[in-house]
Amino acid sequence: MKQADCIIVGGGIAGIQAAIQLGRYKHDIIVIDSAQGRSSIAKAYHNILGWPDGVSGHQLRTLGRQHAEKFNVEFLEDTVTSLEKKRDKFFIHTKKGMEYQAKMIFLGTGITDNIPPIKNIYTTLGTSTYICPDCDGYEIMDKQTVVLGGGNAGAGMALTLLYWSKDIIYVNHLKSKIDEKYREKLKENQIPVFEEEVEEVLVDAKQQLTAIQLVSGKIIEAEKAFTAFKGNKLNNGLALQLGVHVNENNHVVIHPRTKETNIKGVWAGGDLVAHSEQVTISMGDGTQAAIWIHKRLLGQPLPYD
Repeated sequence: MKQADCIIVGGGIAGIQAAIQLGRYKHDIIVIDSAQGRSSIAKAYHNILGWPDGVSGHQLRTLGRQHAEKFNVEFLEDTVTSLEKKRDKFFIHTKKGMEYQAKMIFLGTGITDNIPPIKNIYTTLGTSTYICPDCDGYEIMDKQTVVLGGGNAGAGMALTLLYWSKDIIYVNHLKSKIDEKYREKLKENQIPVFEEEVEEVLVDAKQQLTAIQLVSGKIIEAEKAFTAFKGNKLNNGLALQLGVHVNENNHVVIHPRTKETNIKGVWAGGDLVAHSEQVTISMGDGTQAAIWIHKRLLGQPLPYD
């Protein structure tokens, strides 16, 4: 059974940042990543310091991994299926049948977006189709934009995007119920609503969105799109196995200063804990957790011990 000072579950932004910091402390670190995280499919982030022209999730992850490997951090592509604490040690089992033991655990398992399998939608994510208005609302400034969503969630997104563009169209792809208060606001702001499924996202030679085709064959021209579907899944299953507390929104509860959970030796960061779901916040979580993991490994008391 392979042993490590800390095993990081999830090789996204929070996990890699924690790995870099812990590697620089000269600890034995293993990152187990299923390669299915949100950052693995995002084609561009536009609000990160040092990347004025944007950077893809793949590039960030690749550079981050290379950075961590300089400090002998080991990366494994696998899926953790179970986590158990026995006395002061953690025991991990994976989908590939591997077993590991660690003194500390960092959970960076993130969130899985609910995006329907509409043709071409994934090829445009982060470049002309977006998920987060706080991240990418600026990208639709004064551009014709279509919101692909369901019910009130999509209606709310369409209204939110009016801050950046007055040329908004809402396609209620799920044909879910829209409350009257939302319908009134959509009408008041002259946002057309189409109660029909999307057949395909039409793209140009550069894989940029040019229009949306509905199942009826109708084409809705647009320069940009946002998705707004309920049902995003917080990947908190491993945390729950360990008895980690979650809040009313199922986000993992951590100490605001150290990022440790209620289970001693278990830390968490990134989208698993932060509803704002920002790359830069994930980086901060990873670094901050690593600082206190290091102190724990040295046997130093934490503020609440």
